[in-house]
Amino acid sequence: MLSLEQRIAAFEKLGRFLSQYKEARADEDLQKLNQFFLKEYHTVIKDAELFNHWFSEENLHFALEQWSLALSEEQLQAWVIDYDEDYFRPQTEAKTVAIIMAGNIPLVGFHDLISVLISGHKALIKPSSDDAKLIPFVLQMLVAIEKEFAHSLSIAENKMENFHAVIATGSNNSSRYFDHYFGKYPHIIRKNRSSVAILDGNESDEELRAFGEDIFRYFGLGCRNVSKAYVPKDFDIQRLFEAFFPFKAVGDNNKYGNNYDYNRAIFLMEHIDFLENGFFIIKEDKALHAPVSVLNVERYKDINLLTKDLEQYSEDLQCIVSKAEFLDTAVPFGESQKPRLWDYADNVDTLEFLHRL
Repeated sequence: MLSLEQRIAAFEKLGRFLSQYKEARADEDLQKLNQFFLKEYHTVIKDAELFNHWFSEENLHFALEQWSLALSEEQLQAWVIDYDEDYFRPQTEAKTVAIIMAGNIPLVGFHDLISVLISGHKALIKPSSDDAKLIPFVLQMLVAIEKEFAHSLSIAENKMENFHAVIATGSNNSSRYFDHYFGKYPHIIRKNRSSVAILDGNESDEELRAFGEDIFRYFGLGCRNVSKAYVPKDFDIQRLFEAFFPFKAVGDNNKYGNNYDYNRAIFLMEHIDFLENGFFIIKEDKALHAPVSVLNVERYKDINLLTKDLEQYSEDLQCIVSKAEFLDTAVPFGESQKPRLWDYADNVDTLEFLHRL
C-alpha cells in the first residue's frame, strides 16, 4: 500500500519528467528514467500533434508545462493540506472509479485521474479518441515511476465493467447518455460550460494582450476559454483587435481557419452584423457560448448589477475572467488556462466526492 507521501513523491517525479517537453531539456536526476522513456516522450508529443491537428506543438508544450508546474511538491502539498488524513485512505479500501475523459484539449482528463489515485482508489480509464497518445503514455510513466500504481490503473478497451463510481466529462448531448447508463452509480457528470470576461474599459494594453490568452489558447476549445466578454457601453471594440493581433498565428491552423471561414460565411448569409480582422470575429450577442473563432460581446451600464445578474448562470459558467475588485473569485487576465489543482471543474470538489464513496 502506498502512503500519501509516496503518491505525492511519484506525482512530483512525473511532473519533473513532463517538464522535459522540449528536446533540449533533460533532468540529470531522472537519468535512469530518461534512458528508457525520454526519446519515446518526444515521439509521443510529435505523434499527438499529427494524430489530432487541434493539438498544436505550442499548445502541447503549454499543457505539459502547466502540468509540470502543478505537480511540484509545493503545489501537491498545498492541494491536500486542507483535507483530513482519511481522505487519502489506504488502498485496501479502494473503490474502482470509471473515468470517461474528454479530448478537447491535451490531458484534459488527467486531473480526475490523479484525484482518484491520490485518494487511494483505483482508476478504470476510458481515454478520448482525440487524446489517444498522451494519456496512455502518462499512465505508462506513472507505473514506471511507482510500480504499485500498476494495481490501480487500467484502460477500458471496450465496455466499462466492474466499477463503483463514475466521473464522466462530455457535452450536453453525451451527458444524457451518461445519465442513462451511469445514473445508478455515485457520479460526477460534467456538461458543457462556458467562461466569460468582464472588462471595465480601463484595462491596459498589457492586460488586454493577456486577455487574448484566455480566448485563443487551445484555439478556444476549453471550457475555461472565454467565449463572451461584457464591456462598458462606450467601449471601443478596436482595442481588442489591436491587442489580439499577436495571436494571428491561430489562423494558420487548418481546423481553426476552416471554422473561421465557415462562421464568417454563415453570418454574411444571415445578415448578422459582426466585426472581423482576418482570423477572428467579434459580434454583439447575449449568448454565453460562441463557436470557435468568435467572441460574443454584450455591453452593460452598471458593473455591480452585471456581477449580480451573472449569479443566475452559475450552472453554465466555468470561470469569470476580470479584475479581482469586481469579483472575489475572478480569474486574472491571462490565467484562465492555468488552473491550480484545487480549481475543480464545475466547482465540484472531486476529492470530497471520492471521500464519500
